[in-house]
Amino acid sequence: MSITYGAAGPGRTATRARHVSSFFKRYWHAFQQWRSHERVRADLCNLSDRELMDIGTTRGEIDYVASNQWRDPRGIRSLE
Repeated sequence: MSITYGAAGPGRTATRARHVSSFFKRYWHAFQQWRSHERVRADLCNLSDRELMDIGTTRGEIDYVASNQWRDPRGIRSLE
Protein backbone atom coordinates (compact mmCIF):
# COMPACT_ATOMS: atom_id res chain seq x y z
CA MET A 1 0.00 0.00 0.00
CA SER A 2 1.38 3.38 -0.91
CA ILE A 3 1.00 6.55 1.08
CA THR A 4 0.97 10.00 -0.41
CA TYR A 5 1.69 13.22 1.38
CA GLY A 6 -0.31 16.29 0.60
CA ALA A 7 -1.29 19.54 2.24
CA ALA A 8 -3.62 17.67 4.60
CA GLY A 9 -0.98 15.13 5.65
CA PRO A 10 -0.51 11.48 4.83
CA GLY A 11 -3.37 9.79 3.00
CA ARG A 12 -4.03 6.55 1.19
CA THR A 13 -4.32 6.46 -2.55
CA ALA A 14 -7.40 5.30 -4.40
CA THR A 15 -5.80 1.91 -5.06
CA ARG A 16 -7.14 0.33 -1.87
CA ALA A 17 -10.62 1.76 -2.42
CA ARG A 18 -10.59 0.33 -5.94
CA HIS A 19 -9.76 -3.16 -4.60
CA VAL A 20 -12.54 -2.98 -2.02
CA SER A 21 -14.99 -1.79 -4.67
CA SER A 22 -13.93 -4.60 -7.00
CA PHE A 23 -14.45 -7.16 -4.23
CA PHE A 24 -18.01 -5.95 -3.59
CA LYS A 25 -18.81 -5.94 -7.32
CA ARG A 26 -17.65 -9.56 -7.63
CA TYR A 27 -19.60 -10.52 -4.51
CA TRP A 28 -22.76 -8.77 -5.76
CA HIS A 29 -22.47 -10.48 -9.17
CA ALA A 30 -22.06 -13.92 -7.54
CA PHE A 31 -25.03 -13.21 -5.26
CA GLN A 32 -27.20 -12.21 -8.23
CA GLN A 33 -26.23 -15.41 -10.09
CA TRP A 34 -27.14 -17.49 -7.05
CA ARG A 35 -30.53 -15.76 -6.76
CA SER A 36 -31.22 -16.37 -10.45
CA HIS A 37 -30.29 -20.05 -10.07
CA GLU A 38 -32.58 -20.46 -7.06
CA ARG A 39 -35.45 -18.64 -8.78
CA VAL A 40 -35.27 -20.92 -11.84
CA ARG A 41 -34.91 -23.99 -9.64
CA ALA A 42 -37.97 -23.04 -7.57
CA ASP A 43 -40.03 -22.36 -10.69
CA LEU A 44 -39.09 -25.72 -12.19
CA CYS A 45 -39.82 -27.56 -8.94
CA ASN A 46 -43.33 -26.08 -8.93
CA LEU A 47 -44.13 -27.60 -12.34
CA SER A 48 -45.90 -30.93 -12.64
CA ASP A 49 -44.17 -33.95 -14.17
CA ARG A 50 -46.30 -33.51 -17.30
CA GLU A 51 -45.24 -29.86 -17.67
CA LEU A 52 -41.60 -30.82 -17.20
CA MET A 53 -41.98 -33.49 -19.86
CA ASP A 54 -43.47 -30.88 -22.20
CA ILE A 55 -40.35 -28.72 -21.93
CA GLY A 56 -38.09 -31.76 -22.30
CA THR A 57 -36.66 -32.25 -18.83
CA THR A 58 -37.23 -34.39 -15.75
CA ARG A 59 -37.12 -33.78 -12.01
CA GLY A 60 -33.64 -35.26 -11.86
CA GLU A 61 -32.35 -32.63 -14.31
CA ILE A 62 -33.74 -29.57 -12.52
CA ASP A 63 -30.49 -28.69 -10.72
CA TYR A 64 -28.48 -29.07 -13.93
CA VAL A 65 -30.91 -26.99 -15.97
CA ALA A 66 -31.06 -24.28 -13.28
CA SER A 67 -27.28 -24.00 -13.01
CA ASN A 68 -26.75 -24.05 -16.80
CA GLN A 69 -29.73 -21.95 -17.79
CA TRP A 70 -28.01 -20.31 -20.77
CA ARG A 71 -26.91 -23.64 -22.27
CA ASP A 72 -29.18 -26.17 -23.97
CA PRO A 73 -28.20 -29.66 -22.68
CA ARG A 74 -29.32 -31.24 -25.96
CA GLY A 75 -27.09 -29.00 -28.07
CA ILE A 76 -30.07 -27.59 -29.98
CA ARG A 77 -29.97 -23.93 -30.84
CA SER A 78 -33.21 -22.03 -30.65
CA LEU A 79 -34.23 -19.58 -33.34
CA GLU A 80 -34.12 -16.04 -32.05
